Amino acid sequence: MTTDVIALTPKMPDQASLLAALHAGGPGLELTATDDGAVIRLCTEAGRPLVSVEAPLLVHVPGEAERLLGAGTAAPRPPYWWTEVRASTTPPEAEPLAQSVCGRLTMLLGGTTWPPGAAHTARVTVPDEQPSGTQDVPTVDALTDSTAVVLSDRPLLPLTAWLSDTLRTAAQSNRALHLVTPPHVRLTLPLRTALGGAPNRWVVQDPQGGGYYDGLSGVRLTWQSGTFTPIDGTLADAFTAGAALTEHRQLTLAFRTVHTPDERLVLGRALEAAWRHLTGSAPVGWGTAEPINLPWSPHQLTDLARDRAPAPTHLVAVGAPDRPAAIATQRIARTTAGVAEEITLTLGYEHPHHMPLDTLESLAATLVTEHGLTTMLTTVRAARADLTLPPRVEGPPLPVSFTLGSRDVKKVGLPHASRPPIAVQPRPLGSSASPALHYPLGDGTDPRAWTALQALGAHLKTAAGSAGARP
Repeated sequence: MTTDVIALTPKMPDQASLLAALHAGGPGLELTATDDGAVIRLCTEAGRPLVSVEAPLLVHVPGEAERLLGAGTAAPRPPYWWTEVRASTTPPEAEPLAQSVCGRLTMLLGGTTWPPGAAHTARVTVPDEQPSGTQDVPTVDALTDSTAVVLSDRPLLPLTAWLSDTLRTAAQSNRALHLVTPPHVRLTLPLRTALGGAPNRWVVQDPQGGGYYDGLSGVRLTWQSGTFTPIDGTLADAFTAGAALTEHRQLTLAFRTVHTPDERLVLGRALEAAWRHLTGSAPVGWGTAEPINLPWSPHQLTDLARDRAPAPTHLVAVGAPDRPAAIATQRIARTTAGVAEEITLTLGYEHPHHMPLDTLESLAATLVTEHGLTTMLTTVRAARADLTLPPRVEGPPLPVSFTLGSRDVKKVGLPHASRPPIAVQPRPLGSSASPALHYPLGDGTDPRAWTALQALGAHLKTAAGSAGARP
C-alpha cells in the first residue's frame, strides 16, 4: 500500500524550503509537475514516480486536521500550511523518501508531521529503474488499458488535490479509477461523491474470504482482464456482517436552486441559509478539495464560478467543529433556465431526537421565497454521525419530505400537483398567486415513504411531461 505523510507548518513552504526537502533523495532525481502545478512529482531519471507533493495549502478552517487526521492531531493553530506527500508503491525507498521530505520541511519551518513519528531527515538513496509503465497517469499504482488503480491504507481517505487530479486524468484517458484499500479505511463524503459509482470503484480487501469486494455495494470482485469486475452478484460477508444497529443518524438535503444570470448575483447564499437554519451558524470553510482551506465566503466562491464558466464548478463546504458534523458538496453550472446550484448538505447526529425535522418546512419556505428553490428532497439514514463512510452496509436513506418550487408547480399545474395519490397532502409555500408545494413523507423511520415518493413522482410526471419536475 502507498503511504501518505503530511507536514503541518506555521510557516509557508517557500521555494527554498521545498527544494531543500526534495533534495532528500539526492541530486540525481527529476522533478515534474501537473499542468496546473498542483502536484509536484519526484522521479528517478528513468521517469518512475517516487513521491508526489501537493502544492502547500494555507488552512484557515478550524478542525480540518482533526476531522481528516484524527482527534489527537497536534496541528498548529490556524492559519497553518498543509503539505501532503504521497509515496509510490514501489520502489521500497519511496516511503522513507516521503518521510524525509516532510521531516526536512518541519525541521526548517516548525510544526508537526502526520502520522506521528514518521518523519526523519536522513538522505535516501534511490537506485535508478526503468519506467514503470504508468506514465499516462503517473500518480497511480497500476495502469491498464481500461483502469487506473490507486492503493491506499490511510485510515480516512479524503478528496485530496492529487486524487481529484487523478480522477480527472483517468477520465480524460477513458479509464476507470479503482481505489483499493484495506477494510479499516473509510472515505469522506466528498470522495464518495466524486467516485460517482461505476465504472469507478472503491475496492476493499476482504478480510474474511480473501479477494475483494465493492465498498459501496458489497458485491464481490475479482481482477479480470485488467480491471475489477463483479464475480456473481453476491455480497461479501464482511460487508453485511459489519452492519450494526446504531442511534446515529445522517440528515441529508439534496436541493437545487436556479437564478437569473446577473452581475450582482452572489452564489452560495442558499447553502448558507440552510446551514444557519439547521445549525445556528454559517459554514466555516469552503474549497475545491480536502482539506477545506478557505474561510467561508459566498463572494469568493462566486468569483471562482465566474472564472470557470461555462465549465461547471464543484465545491465542498464544512461546518464548525463545535456544531453537529456537517458537510456539503455543491455544483454550479449554467443552464438554459439560468445559473443552477445543485447542493447536497449532510448533517450527523448522535441520536434521532437531535435532528431538527420540525424545521424543514420553514427552511423550504425560506429557500422558495428568497433563493429560487426548484426541488428539495430530504432523507434520513442510520449511519455514522461523523459523516465518514465505512466499507460495510449502513441504513438506507428514507424520505422525510419533498418540496417542489413554484416554477415547476406552475408547469405541472397547481390543481394536479395539489392532489397527489398519497395520504399526506402538500402544504403551500411562498406566494399565494404562485405557490410552491411541500410534501411531508415521513419521519425517517418508515420504508413505505419510498413508495409514497415514487407515487408522487409518477403523479407529477404525468402532467409535467418531458419538461416537468421530478423528485
